Amino acid sequence: MCGIIGYTGSNCVKDILLDALSLLEYRGYDSAGIAVNEEEKKKTEIFKCAGRVSDLKAICDTKQITATCGIGHTRWATHGGVNDGNAHPHQQGKVTLVHNGIIENYRELIADYDLQDVLRSETDSEVVAALLNHFYQGNPGEAIRKTVSKLKGTFAFVILFEDQPGVIYSIRNVSPIVATICKEGAMLASDLTALCRFTNEYFVVPEYHILELHKDCILLTDLQGQKVEPQMLSVDWELNSAGKNGYPFYMEKEMMEQPDAIRRTIEGRIMNGLPDFTGDGVPDELFTNCERICVVACGTAMHAGLVAQALVKSMVHVPMEVELASEFMYSDPVIDEKTLVIAVSQSGETIDTLEALRYAKRQGAKCLSIINVKGSSIARESDYVLYTSAGPEIAVASTKAYTTQLSVFHLVVAKMAMLRGAYTEKQAKAFVQELQRVPEVLETILEQRKDIHVIAKKILEAKDLFMIGRGLDYSILLEGSLKLKEVSYIHSEAYASGELKHGPIALITRNTPVVAAVTQEKIMSKELSNIKEVKSRGADIVLFIKKALAGDLHQEYQLIELPDMQDVFMVFPTSVALQLLAYYVSSDKGFDVDKPRNLAKVVTVE
Repeated sequence: MCGIIGYTGSNCVKDILLDALSLLEYRGYDSAGIAVNEEEKKKTEIFKCAGRVSDLKAICDTKQITATCGIGHTRWATHGGVNDGNAHPHQQGKVTLVHNGIIENYRELIADYDLQDVLRSETDSEVVAALLNHFYQGNPGEAIRKTVSKLKGTFAFVILFEDQPGVIYSIRNVSPIVATICKEGAMLASDLTALCRFTNEYFVVPEYHILELHKDCILLTDLQGQKVEPQMLSVDWELNSAGKNGYPFYMEKEMMEQPDAIRRTIEGRIMNGLPDFTGDGVPDELFTNCERICVVACGTAMHAGLVAQALVKSMVHVPMEVELASEFMYSDPVIDEKTLVIAVSQSGETIDTLEALRYAKRQGAKCLSIINVKGSSIARESDYVLYTSAGPEIAVASTKAYTTQLSVFHLVVAKMAMLRGAYTEKQAKAFVQELQRVPEVLETILEQRKDIHVIAKKILEAKDLFMIGRGLDYSILLEGSLKLKEVSYIHSEAYASGELKHGPIALITRNTPVVAAVTQEKIMSKELSNIKEVKSRGADIVLFIKKALAGDLHQEYQLIELPDMQDVFMVFPTSVALQLLAYYVSSDKGFDVDKPRNLAKVVTVE
């Protein structure tokens, strides 16, 4: 869950590393550090500290750093507390190393190789640096091979050897590393966003392959020393697309990008008005041969799966479950060759989802993934992939990745309904036509964001907040509640409103803020009845409601009217309205919206 960057070339390395770490800070921001290889001094110098990249930059700005080769790291603590000593890089002898992942047998390695007296931190990462230095006799490849043969766990290592000036080495297992060579030099990173302002071409370093970055070339070899040709990929993100473009926070920029992101995601998958996955290489048989469907995902991606579950059950009439990926393998799931498993992840590197996918494949299931990053681990291990076109998402709280996942799920459900005879071609075309309206509807919501900002000001001081709804409204409120928790630190819980009388209504007291959603016409009367129950107990109600259903409710409640769409598409405007609510609460409270405390964007450790 840490950010890694490495560069060797002809330019001064300091600014390249620090700028990249700023972009990667969403992967961890407990501490940060860089190591630079000073060829003239024939030594590797380290600058690091607990805190943000801005704190590291302040330190580096006081130093004369002219090196053109170096590595950097921004940390999300897993082993050892947050302090200067535990910050990366770690140095042992001639070895300087940064690490993403967890080494499970680090205690045994300390004992087996008598390392306790040389360690200066509490981290498993420094143990690897010490072991690597123990094996190093002037041949980096040999030392790396010996070291990784002793390790249990996940890792992405980026290494400098003091007597190998201008060269960066890397090896990985599970934890990602991508690399490229461009006119500025050779680069690697834990995440494509750090590279995309330099080039659109990159490759994913294969597991258990040794990568060497030289100033003018890249060498990739397997553990037997055989040269391997990198498999280059291209990304259609603009080179400057990871910037804020004038917005105060990435989250606001990314919310505003949602209409275009959805257009890009769906436009190439509609042919003659019908959903078409030919360009993705996904055969129709994938959707017709399965007897049941299982979505595995975490957090926001799991909430997208809950929306899909409601659609599949009501439209396609196929059994479908949504499983928390972190619990999947431990719950003895019923998975076989007749199961279609859909893995959902923005980064494609979420470790719990990756392990759940691997488990499902071992049981014989076919696996489809919905991913935003080409060449990611989950994408490579899936049978089929549907890429969203969200572009880089930097804010920790997901927005455009979520709504593009919803748009892909709507296309998949329409395709399945038509293939299985639940929908006629005419019905499927009407469904797709409504999906194509989503971007313009979201533009309308974004234009009325000032109205939502006014509502947000009324809940700034809340310690507890509840969200209630039924059916699809409840699924969307689960995501809205998560957004509010993530960025504003308000304790927020979403409840299926029919369950209020079974316990949660005991929590409702006078002036308790309650956010309700009413967008589904067939259950509107039930939802309004539940809202009256909490209002009668003194709750302060904010109602997000489909415009066609609002009537004269403005006389009784504080309303945000949402643009009219067919009921199953109301998840889109409702989601964006709830994102805006969370964003304004957080920004008005003066928080760093993009980097909520204790959270990292990409979870690569279990």
